[in-house]
This record gives sequence, C-alpha cells and structure tokens, in this order.
Amino acid sequence: MFFFNKNKNFPHVKKGKGHPLILLHGLMGGLSNFKALLDFFPQKGYKVIIPSLPIYNMPLFLTNISNLSKYIIQFLIQIGIKKATLVGNSLGGHIALIIAKKRIDLVHSLVLTGSSGLFEKSFGYAFPKRENYEFIRKKSQEIFYDPKIATKKLVDEVFHIVNDKKKGIKILYIAKSAMKYNMSKDLSIIQQPICLIWGKQDHVTPPEIAEEFHRLLPDSELHWIDKCGHAPMMEHPKKFIEILDKWLSKFNFHHENFFCKI
Repeated sequence: MFFFNKNKNFPHVKKGKGHPLILLHGLMGGLSNFKALLDFFPQKGYKVIIPSLPIYNMPLFLTNISNLSKYIIQFLIQIGIKKATLVGNSLGGHIALIIAKKRIDLVHSLVLTGSSGLFEKSFGYAFPKRENYEFIRKKSQEIFYDPKIATKKLVDEVFHIVNDKKKGIKILYIAKSAMKYNMSKDLSIIQQPICLIWGKQDHVTPPEIAEEFHRLLPDSELHWIDKCGHAPMMEHPKKFIEILDKWLSKFNFHHENFFCKI
C-alpha cells in the first residue's frame, strides 16, 4: 500500500512494514529522488518513509539546517519511530548526522551518499546568473556524471525555485547554514554503523570528502559507484540498492525484535 500522509503538518510518504528506513532528500531534491528505493525495500521487509523537508515553509529567521534537523526529530517522535536507519543524500546526509549526534535513541544506523557536513561546492544560488536558463541547465547537469539525468523537467524545477525570490532566499539561508555547520569535530562521537555510498565522479562533494568521512567516522564502510555523480540513488539506482541491501542484511532486521509495530 502506498499513500501520501499529511499527519499533523508532517507530510511524508510511507510504504511497507518492518525496520524503518528514513530517506532524507537534499536541498534541491524531492521525494521522487528515492523512487527506486521506495519500490524495492518494502518488498524486502522494510518500512520506507520519506518525509518532505519544509525548506520553504519555515519563517526566514528559522530557516537553517539545525531547525530542519529538529523538524525530522519531532517527526520521528510523533510517528513512534526508534532505532531507524537514516538514508541521506547531500543536505539530507548532513541532517542525518546531526540527528545521530543528538538523538542516539532514534538512530540505529546511517547511510550517507554525497553528504554535506565537511565540504561541498556551492551551486551558486546567489549569483545574478540564476536568471540565465542555460547557466542553470549546466549547473544541474554538473550534479550527475551523465548529463542526460538532468532532464528538462528537472532543470525547469530548479530554474523555477532559484528564480522565486522567497524560495531562492531560503535556499541560500539553508546552504549557508550547512556550510557553517561543519561536523569534522563531531564525527568521532557518532558510534552508529555507517554506510558511505559515493559517486567516483561527484563534483559537489568530491571523493576525498568521502575518504575523510570514512577516516573520521568510527564505524563506517565506504563503497564507490563508478561513472556516477552527486546523487547515486538516482543515477545508478540498481547498484545503489545492491550495496545498501547487502549492507543492511548484516543486521538481521527481520528478526521479530526489530519489527516496528506501528
């Protein structure tokens, strides 16, 4: 069963039963980025939940990565989720790390792909060129190894967002807050198991960033996907799922003690 749930101002998609996988999209991403995971993992005995980040709905002075993290914490508490696996891409990975640091009771493990938190290259939201469609198209294509993944629909969405004055300002606020919230000194205290799945040709959070995460996180594995950019779950969904499924299988989540009864 698949449905869109607007549970007390926490819009989210939920599918399946079992150990919860919480999928957290990036700054310019959305729920559709995880379509392949949503189709696959419920059939393997997992509950897949994709919350929509309220990037454009918070008051401007509250628009930052800390408050996005608090929002997800409140969401998990409200729906009764504990010891979940958080899967985060880009900004979503950064949020997952903050939650793992602050609320160990809510997080069993993490999966990070193209995560911010140490370093990422700016998309250029503050540039006057945001009104130039060709510039936005080029920047969108740079997210992926294969520029064809940046479809006209995707480019149109990004172009609309960065040229909407209110949305553009909020994007800028969150991007700046994420850059300021460097986690290099925090990673050593995050003890949960972590799977790093990285594109070898990621130009936003380059491979050396993945190596640094791997070095600083006490319990991490690093997996590479070749010919892949910043969003592996979109560009190579089958390879991403294969890596993730194998890694998750180590934890024996399908034992009755791991089933979530909500």
